Amino acid sequence: MRRVAAGQQVLDAQAAAKMASAPEGAPPDPQRTGALAALASLDGLGHRRLRAVLAHHAPDEALGVIAGTHHAHQLVARLFPVESVAGWRRQLEACPPDLWSERCQAGRITALTAGDASFPASLRADQFPPAVLFVIGTLGGLARRRVAIVGTRNATLHGRQFAARLGRDLAAENVTIVSGLARGIDAEAHRGALTIADAAVIGVVGNGLDRPYPRQNAQLWAQVSEHGALLSEWPPGTAPDAFRFPLRNRILAALSEVVVVVESRETGGSLITAVEAAERGITVMAVPGDVRARGARGTNALIGDGAIPVTNVDDVLTALSIDTRRQRATTFDPRPLPRGVDADVLERVRRLPCTLDEVVTEFQLPITAAAMTMARLERSGWVYELGGWFEAVDPSLESS
Repeated sequence: MRRVAAGQQVLDAQAAAKMASAPEGAPPDPQRTGALAALASLDGLGHRRLRAVLAHHAPDEALGVIAGTHHAHQLVARLFPVESVAGWRRQLEACPPDLWSERCQAGRITALTAGDASFPASLRADQFPPAVLFVIGTLGGLARRRVAIVGTRNATLHGRQFAARLGRDLAAENVTIVSGLARGIDAEAHRGALTIADAAVIGVVGNGLDRPYPRQNAQLWAQVSEHGALLSEWPPGTAPDAFRFPLRNRILAALSEVVVVVESRETGGSLITAVEAAERGITVMAVPGDVRARGARGTNALIGDGAIPVTNVDDVLTALSIDTRRQRATTFDPRPLPRGVDADVLERVRRLPCTLDEVVTEFQLPITAAAMTMARLERSGWVYELGGWFEAVDPSLESS
């Protein structure tokens, strides 16, 4: 468990009270956004200290305290040590708030604090809310039910397909998909969701919103901002340094009602997100996988620790207390139906990926017959081979 100084806890409590009672604000003010970005960029100020400062000072007042033109509130005066203030002044002279305002306007970036009416309620109530939340897009998706889908960057094809299918099926049920927009599981969950016309998506990232990361996801970032929102607690220009991603995971978890981990190794960011969710009383779910697969070790361990297994969208909808008794439209599958031993082998592969040797052993087939069976299934689009392992293909997601 995290521990903080008693004095800081008092400041945070006072800050939360003041922020929560703030009146509804006016439309985004570019100058205020620039001031908040300038404050968030200051080396060593930190989110916790900035949060306390903004509880007692408007952004322009806080800048005035640093510049020496405004007196600090007595409860936060100690948060402006002389040696730090000197460095902050130099930073603000090099990049003043007006430049930050222009940068944010160019990127369509707005900035929110807990006193703003549109600041997410679940973050305002959180123990560790962001001091400033930078946003591109709209936050209307927060009014829907919300599920985070996360997992390893080094996902298997099966994992990517499952994430895309789950994102699509949940979006079709009017559920907002939240993810970290990382390569692999996170990105595929959003791609799947975005195949639904009225999907709502939210991406929580660990760097500046003007720096899509990874670069190959730049188009996906744009799509997410058009159909929902991109969020970050870091100002524009912030690099995607490794230490920032575990910090953003608390925001990702706090915005969600359920967190689903699709694939994960023994360690990784998705497990951090699961821990952050569990600490907040948020339901954690995981997709079970082959015990021999590295990408399933983390998810299988989560299930062993009490996470709810996920095999399809109905499992998640049940966790959300959404009625799953409904008829879904079926899609015509043009692939020729396998027969005989081919059908038996396909049923086995659908349950669990396997190797050619396992097909030989389990079905007592000669190696040549087993190889021909797998070749027929692969040629007709029922399975694919990766690294010696055969896995079933989901036809609706082959282009994902």
